[in-house]
Amino acid sequence: MTAIQKILEQKIVAIVRLENYDCAVQVANALVAGGINVLEYTLTGRGALEAISQVRQQLGDAVTVGVGSVLRVEQANAALDAGAQFVVTPALRRQVIAACVNRHTPILCGGLTPTELLDAYEAGCELVKLFPAQVGGARYLKDVLAPMPFLRLVPTGGIRVENARDYLDAGAVALGIGGNLISKQAVANGAFDEITNAARAMVAAVRV
Repeated sequence: MTAIQKILEQKIVAIVRLENYDCAVQVANALVAGGINVLEYTLTGRGALEAISQVRQQLGDAVTVGVGSVLRVEQANAALDAGAQFVVTPALRRQVIAACVNRHTPILCGGLTPTELLDAYEAGCELVKLFPAQVGGARYLKDVLAPMPFLRLVPTGGIRVENARDYLDAGAVALGIGGNLISKQAVANGAFDEITNAARAMVAAVRV
């Protein structure tokens, strides 16, 4: 199964955004225990590339691991060399899209306006990240899809248990979920069971 297929099946991309990734494997195990196996480690934290390698090595096929907050081609290439299976950007980055297409790697390129979302799709993104989704909410996503139903949108930003289903009902194919799933405080306290519980709650909300 490809990374795209895993994302579409899971419907949740867990965005792990920490200051450092010393606990990357523990976080991955906690998420998997809660039923989420598609993970994105963002480059905004220290040790992201090492985290990707470690999680891939230790959890193997139990997870699909991507890299997030990618802005430059060299970042994408370094992450792919480290084992990343998909790439995520926060904004429309055509050169990054091209680099990923050349390496036959899925990329979720971020955009907000209809023009940006269409540009990302036409540049080669099978899935397009609507970010920040909370600006317009589920209604905005539905409005965008009305004239462009071929877009496969993954809203990210402000997704919670309470509104996750709204976005899927509006036409989203998957959801990017970060802080409302992986609490920095829980990681700092080693309370990984809290992350597992949050994952279970999110999975239940999505599957209703």
